[in-house]
Amino acid sequence: MNRLQGSVVLIAGAASGIGAAIARRCVSEGASVVCADHDLAAAQALADGLGATAAACRCDVTDAGSASSAVDIAQQRFGRLDGLVHNAAAPSANATVVDLDEQSWRRELDVSLTGAFLMSKFAVPLIVAGGGGSVVFIGSQFGRVATAKAVAYCAAKAGLIHLAKAMAVDHAPDKVRVNSLSPGAVATARLLRRFPDFEAANAGLGSAHLLGRIAEPDEIAAAAAFLLSSDASFVTGSDMLVDGGYATR
Repeated sequence: MNRLQGSVVLIAGAASGIGAAIARRCVSEGASVVCADHDLAAAQALADGLGATAAACRCDVTDAGSASSAVDIAQQRFGRLDGLVHNAAAPSANATVVDLDEQSWRRELDVSLTGAFLMSKFAVPLIVAGGGGSVVFIGSQFGRVATAKAVAYCAAKAGLIHLAKAMAVDHAPDKVRVNSLSPGAVATARLLRRFPDFEAANAGLGSAHLLGRIAEPDEIAAAAAFLLSSDASFVTGSDMLVDGGYATR
């Protein structure tokens, strides 16, 4: 498929996991991509592997200057911007509201929610200047349903889902579609903080999903590519659950 042929997509949090899978999928469908991440070496390695249609930059999504620079790189390298994916996420604290320290709370919201705000603040005008496009925030099923000892994560992802809805209202006249995409558990390095390997993660978490397993990053990337493409031309203000049925229980 070449649904994204000629388009330019900026991916924040692109160096690994879901973000890297989205970058690979976008390039495979004809897009040029800017791989933005706080880990420049990993982002550059990804971009180098993707070829001439990929660029890399260091980006701290919690810093306005850094977010603005990432958008500038998209314009300088490829001349336009058609899509933004915000996938950046902070390590999550395992704590109740009583136990959670203020720094961890602020870090979670700064990266997931304020980061989406800042990336959008600078990306949306460039997308509008090109005639419109798509913004996709990577949320979570835990933006819809709660889980134990994840108050900051749940709050940040719920806020991200509603930020997408509010932006969809504001920017529909500009031909900018804004959606969130909420995965269930995905086989990325994030899970390896809790489990020794993906087999153990699947054994521990798979049964919570109706499909009886956790997702592969490429499955989330496929959904993101759909939302970025003209196949989703009538989709805005939505939260797409790609959670194997987790939130139905």
